[in-house]
Amino acid sequence: MPTLYEKVYGCLAASRVASSMGAAVEGWHADRIKSTYGWVDRFYPYCHYGYRGVTWERMPGTTEDGIERQKLMCRAIIAKGDRITADDLGKMAADVVDPEQMWYMSEPGDIRLVKFLKVGVPAVEVGGLSGWHGLNAMARASHPIGLINACDPAGAFQDAADVGRLIFPPTDIGLVWAGVYDAAIAAALRPDATVDSVLDTALGFATEPIKREVDRALEIVKRTGDYEAARDEFYTIYTGSGTMYAMSTASETVTKALALFWLAKGDAKMAVLYGVNAGRDTDCQAAMAGGLAGALSGIGAVPQEWVEQLDKATAANPYTNTQCTVKEHADGVYAAIQNRARKMRELAELLAQ
Repeated sequence: MPTLYEKVYGCLAASRVASSMGAAVEGWHADRIKSTYGWVDRFYPYCHYGYRGVTWERMPGTTEDGIERQKLMCRAIIAKGDRITADDLGKMAADVVDPEQMWYMSEPGDIRLVKFLKVGVPAVEVGGLSGWHGLNAMARASHPIGLINACDPAGAFQDAADVGRLIFPPTDIGLVWAGVYDAAIAAALRPDATVDSVLDTALGFATEPIKREVDRALEIVKRTGDYEAARDEFYTIYTGSGTMYAMSTASETVTKALALFWLAKGDAKMAVLYGVNAGRDTDCQAAMAGGLAGALSGIGAVPQEWVEQLDKATAANPYTNTQCTVKEHADGVYAAIQNRARKMRELAELLAQ
């Protein structure tokens, strides 16, 4: 059984591996992925974004915009040694991120939000200025929110709504989806967690429409019991196209991530590969499926060569907001969890007097 530290490390490693591996085929139909690569199970170079007509080919193992958000959350949690608020994350972004350096790594929307922070817009109001609505921008990046709330799904759900105000308006449905996902991460860190207990806990925080959508996807994977059959059936449901981010709704990607997590039996490696090869928003759905599975099965389920290549690419990346290794972030977040636990024990002792 993996330790809590191994679960934290596994969650961050699997989510980052998935983001990099999936980014090379992001937006592709599953048939195109299959005809081009057969089965993606390694890193490939790719290009995302550019600046003034100049693009940058990323070496295999390089992560993308969602992990830039995740890294900032890790940094804020490590600096505070506890749960964070929107203000904590906003201050970290304003202090360490250079908007001009973001062009090669981040979405234009991320750059605008950092610029708002730089000129003094309160972090809790920045999300209200966002052009994003109902997308997975928070859910696919917010693994650290679930981690710092280890074994406390209610806290994770609450913090997703608070910290997410830096990305979305406070009433945006994308924050509810993020809360459901982060509650799943927190539940997966329990020593007695199982695939079913994780999903049951997460769905306890879902609205009825969210629960119906996830239940439909779970019915598909349980009925088919087969990756390709389930993937093909998902294509009959999720067909959005023609508008920006049509493939990146929280409803589609979080739902599929939870279903693939079940289909992979909580195994991080298989959850990553299912998400990457399923097509559409490959990096996001794989980062969520893989990250959740990593939180359950631990770092031992993530191939070491994947982590080594990931760290190598991070060290060579001049545009990322930090070149810390995955282990360095896992060490820091785990220390913050232990610090939070110590304070909770001290409070419990005071209340018992």
